Amino acid sequence: MKALVYHGPGNKAWEDVPDATVQEPTDVVVKVDTTTICGTDLHILQGDVAAVTDGRILGHEAVGTVTAVGDAVRGFAVGDRVLVPAITKCGRCEYCQRGIPSHCQTVGGIGWIFGHLIDGTQAEYVRVPYADTSLYAVPESVTNEQAIFLADSLPTGYEVGVLAGGVRPGDTVAVVGAGAVGLSAVLTTGLWGASKVIAIDSNKFRLEKATEFGATDTVEVGPGTVGDVVSLTDGLGVDVAIEAVGYPETLLTAASLVRPGGTIANIGVHGTPVELPMQDMWISNVSLTMGLVDTVSIPTLLKMVASGRIPAEKMGTHTFTFDQIDEAYDVFANAAANLALKVVITP
Repeated sequence: MKALVYHGPGNKAWEDVPDATVQEPTDVVVKVDTTTICGTDLHILQGDVAAVTDGRILGHEAVGTVTAVGDAVRGFAVGDRVLVPAITKCGRCEYCQRGIPSHCQTVGGIGWIFGHLIDGTQAEYVRVPYADTSLYAVPESVTNEQAIFLADSLPTGYEVGVLAGGVRPGDTVAVVGAGAVGLSAVLTTGLWGASKVIAIDSNKFRLEKATEFGATDTVEVGPGTVGDVVSLTDGLGVDVAIEAVGYPETLLTAASLVRPGGTIANIGVHGTPVELPMQDMWISNVSLTMGLVDTVSIPTLLKMVASGRIPAEKMGTHTFTFDQIDEAYDVFANAAANLALKVVITP
């Protein structure tokens, strides 16, 4: 089979590799019908994730068809159409039992193993461990192009942003950063009845998309960003500020937008230390949340997509084939210039 293989920082290749096979009784093999690229993949190619070594197949999101099943698998059969999420879970360890499989002890202490600790989904086939507790059947009414964004970006925006931020009916919410994950937060914030959702970005195209995704207001980044947002909240600040970029300055912006008693929900992946003004924040009773997605919201989100409540397909702006995967990476790595959100890659 062919797959996209990491060969060190800045070096990847679509090449022949050994076929994916069932190695454990709880495994299945899935033929990849649709995959995509995550910002984490770009971090890996920059050499930022030391655990990813030469020879690793990249990718951690897929929709596909089961082609082989281990002897212990009971919930899936050959021919089933399934969603392969970013998080793998055994379902039995302490963290899985507590509802945070992102730290599944059985699979290595972190649920994100595809394209990280084991071979990933940017391939013609992928081996999926603990299939019964990790895979999700895709309803007939949900297309591959809709389901693929439930593997990572939509659950991330929803769980780490909306749910962790404690959004409630009537709340005002600011989303700092309108990339794929920020837009996922915008798209799902309405499920909890926010009265005002303010998208903040430096890119006009992303702000236009934010309006399509349900933002009530948009603010283009500039010298008056904080004042512009606060003025939209009667001078009070927002109830929930969701940070979806991962830079010190964007987290500081989120902190400056939240009102007393509010919450800062950090989604962004930070690669450098951030100094927060704790001397001001503590007295304002501000909460700060952060974390890795658990993908436990996928069943709920699948229902919402199937019902038409969440138009997940809006996330995909560009489509490529496996033979064009290098071009797909170039477009995604330069998303702003290419007016791209997420790419859809198929055989």
